[in-house]
Amino acid sequence: MPNAELTHHQSMRYSRHIMLPAMDFEGQEKLLAAKILVVGMGGLGCACAPYLASGGVGQLTLADDDVIEFHNLQRQILFTEQDIGQAKAEVAARHLRRLNSEIRIDSLVQRLDAEALDTLVANHDLVVDCCDNLATRNLINQACHRAKTPLISGAAIRMEGQLAYFSMQPETPCYACFSQFFGEQDLSCMEAGVLAPVVGVIGSLQATMAMQVLAGIGSQLEGQVTLFDATRGDWQQFKLTCSPTCPVCAGAR
Repeated sequence: MPNAELTHHQSMRYSRHIMLPAMDFEGQEKLLAAKILVVGMGGLGCACAPYLASGGVGQLTLADDDVIEFHNLQRQILFTEQDIGQAKAEVAARHLRRLNSEIRIDSLVQRLDAEALDTLVANHDLVVDCCDNLATRNLINQACHRAKTPLISGAAIRMEGQLAYFSMQPETPCYACFSQFFGEQDLSCMEAGVLAPVVGVIGSLQATMAMQVLAGIGSQLEGQVTLFDATRGDWQQFKLTCSPTCPVCAGAR
């Protein structure tokens, strides 16, 4: 991924990033050259994508086959009452283009199967998984593993959230090393509920981690799983190791 040289105008726009010693011009140029696929424009996607756009990621692809419903407005903060019935990906893209007209933002209104994911993932530098079901997360993980494209995964329900990063490099864990130990949630957000700011917390952290990975700042992200419990204001972190029985990556080791 070659760097994109910043213009004077862009240097002014992203000056608060550039002032950070860890980021500087080089890190911001890496963001500008990057292409990110965001799968899911629900609560997580609505929290994550605006920071990626405003922060100067050069190209965003927003994928979601759903339309905006009244109950979404409690936590999906890119949308308004006037947007009900419209496609989430398209509305989000329109909003983000107004936020930053200098980057490329594409919308994809379809449910992604394995074939579509393989094509998309191979053409992006990073995937941010903001979807709401385990089956899709596992498909995304498989496509990222095949393409060796880094993956940032987030999830939130009730008062809890989780975040993890997988580089998809040799001898490192993938999402399936983690997900094989639990099944699909019995209840959806509609049935179990979710506190609106919790998706904002996790989505914002996904954007933070994406910028760290792309700009090459920070450390100790590989295989790190972060758990957040809003009830107690409690954070837990642990390192995930490669599973010898992983159905996705064990055979490649």
